[in-house]
Amino acid sequence: MSEHDVNEELGANRAYYDDFSARYEAHRDGRDPGGYHDLVDGLEVELVDRYGRGKDVLEVGCGTGLLLRRIADFAASARGVDLSPGMLAHARARGLDVIEGSATALPFPDASVDVACSFKVLAHVQQIDVALAEMARVVRPGGHILAEFYNPISLRGLAKRLGPAGKISATTDEKAVFTRFDPPWRVATMAPRGTRLVASRGVRIVTPAAVAMRVPVLGTALRFAERALSDSPLRYFGGFWIAVFRKDR
Repeated sequence: MSEHDVNEELGANRAYYDDFSARYEAHRDGRDPGGYHDLVDGLEVELVDRYGRGKDVLEVGCGTGLLLRRIADFAASARGVDLSPGMLAHARARGLDVIEGSATALPFPDASVDVACSFKVLAHVQQIDVALAEMARVVRPGGHILAEFYNPISLRGLAKRLGPAGKISATTDEKAVFTRFDPPWRVATMAPRGTRLVASRGVRIVTPAAVAMRVPVLGTALRFAERALSDSPLRYFGGFWIAVFRKDR
């Protein structure tokens, strides 16, 4: 990509998330009776806990800080970076340690954290190799990169291909931002230099739509199944697929 194209993408993503920030938490943080978003967030945070408890953690694309707030409860330090001033305003209001910046040019020194994680962000980055290399750069040897991708071989991937674009505001829908879908086997080849894929987790494996979790009995069954299957062989069919890379050097 040319410098002009990169700047254009950053500008489009910043505008998209600034617009989204006004209603990003509308169904999160206990506000959705079905608990879909909170379940997804919980499965992501649990994986960070597995690798980042008592360590220095950086969340790339921290948004309004909902996950970062929870990470701060178990990490030695929890910092966040995001492209959107609108999103960061909410994170700062929570008293979180956040800074404005891009996933492709992280404003942090080499080998400064133990874990770099990113959820629902890398799918909107065309220069994915640069973003992953940046996450690896800021991680210390022996640390981990937790990178979440949108998986095309999933119920969510099917719904996104066949259904209408979701609205984030009265004037903007999901088509306004670049979105990529990468299957697990492709992600496995994306390991940044000096790292290797050591684990993975699938999120939203059997839930056909978020609204399904609001149905009595069915919602309870889906929540149980999602937790039970997230680390099973069926994780490769998760709508959100999280790759865990270990940095060896």
